[in-house]
Amino acid sequence: MKRIVVVGASAAGLTAAEALRRRGWGGDLTLIGEEPHPPYDRPPLSKQILTGAWKPERATLRSPQDLARLEADLRLGQRATALDVESGQVRLGNGESIGFDGLIIATGVTPRHLPDSDLAGVHVLRTLDDALGLRAALLTGPRVVVVGAGFLGTEVAAAARTMGLEVTVVEPEPVPVRRPFGDRIGALVADLHRDHGTRMRCGTPVRRLRGAGGRVTGVELGDGAVLPADVVVLALGSTPATRWLTGSSLRLRDGVECDALCRAAPGIYAAGDVASWYNPHFGTRMRLEHRMNATEQAMAAVGNLLGDAKPFAAVPYFWTDQYDTRIQAYGVFPPDADVRIVHGDPVDGYFAAAYGHHGRVVGVLGWNTPPPGTHVASPGRRARVVDGLHGRTRAPPGNRELTSSHTMVTSGQRWARPSIIRARVKSNRSWPAPAVSSAA
Repeated sequence: MKRIVVVGASAAGLTAAEALRRRGWGGDLTLIGEEPHPPYDRPPLSKQILTGAWKPERATLRSPQDLARLEADLRLGQRATALDVESGQVRLGNGESIGFDGLIIATGVTPRHLPDSDLAGVHVLRTLDDALGLRAALLTGPRVVVVGAGFLGTEVAAAARTMGLEVTVVEPEPVPVRRPFGDRIGALVADLHRDHGTRMRCGTPVRRLRGAGGRVTGVELGDGAVLPADVVVLALGSTPATRWLTGSSLRLRDGVECDALCRAAPGIYAAGDVASWYNPHFGTRMRLEHRMNATEQAMAAVGNLLGDAKPFAAVPYFWTDQYDTRIQAYGVFPPDADVRIVHGDPVDGYFAAAYGHHGRVVGVLGWNTPPPGTHVASPGRRARVVDGLHGRTRAPPGNRELTSSHTMVTSGQRWARPSIIRARVKSNRSWPAPAVSSAA
């Protein structure tokens, strides 16, 4: 291959470009990004950037010197508009076409909207400019309504309450974050927000946005109630950014459909939020909108583009920070899983929970675990924490070992992410009868 093009210049795209150079590939490299900003990290947008704890430049992933060392043709502020698979061409919004021998698609996702989303005062949060615009609006001291109580919505609500604003969260499900974690953990997240003064309106859909003079004035709920609002944040989830691929002959079903190697077509691979791939570890297709997956999948896709032929069999890892609480999760969380507290107690504000499904542990969740002030410094002690979470499990098919590049431990107030923690899943014990079941 003489020329590789990476479309998408966020975490996955940047990682792909760096991985190519680390692997010694010295051909022509083009990195295309729709936003004008240098590659930056997205998780701080709904937290540190929104509250002002960080200046925007702190979210930048690489310095200008680091980017220059890539020796890449960096096309920032350029939007890919079409892909010709047969001729190996990416068309840009300015009419230019760029040829390639290899292609990495890392275009991420786009936020969902509601009708009347064009009213002034209505915001979504995906980009740095979105975050800066929302922060400017929050600094005026408005009444805030957040529509949607997934990770993004609850993080934005926490940030706004931290700024001392009046905040209401509206969610059609009975509890927040129900889809990833189920009813029990969702109820604890709702309590966390209520304890900090956020109004929670769960189990109530939104009928429409109300406005006057081109500006939002409120949110009308399904039961007829109207919530006055000066700022409305829509956190309704996202859709894969694949519109530019329409007509390309790639399979587009909930993202760019890939095989276990992250390959969408010969010489074309996808990574990050946009990629739907077959995960052989779980024996099912997945698409993950998680920060760590963006990095790990980009490295795997590059390796396979260069000939590694190694299936990407990742175990998901993700986290959310809200107020003084960090929730970290490793694995998968089926809606009919049995949930058991295996360490700590929710009453004390820290605990670990295991999710059991068909006789084995498939996910673990940590809520401020271990508690602040607990030192888990040595690799041996960190490994014992993970072993304790997995100690009464039946192994997944193949009796394989779960290998995690992160674990749910802290060292004092700083969260530690050891390079590799290997948790051996023991195959000779079944999942014990759960203390509590969660019907998510």
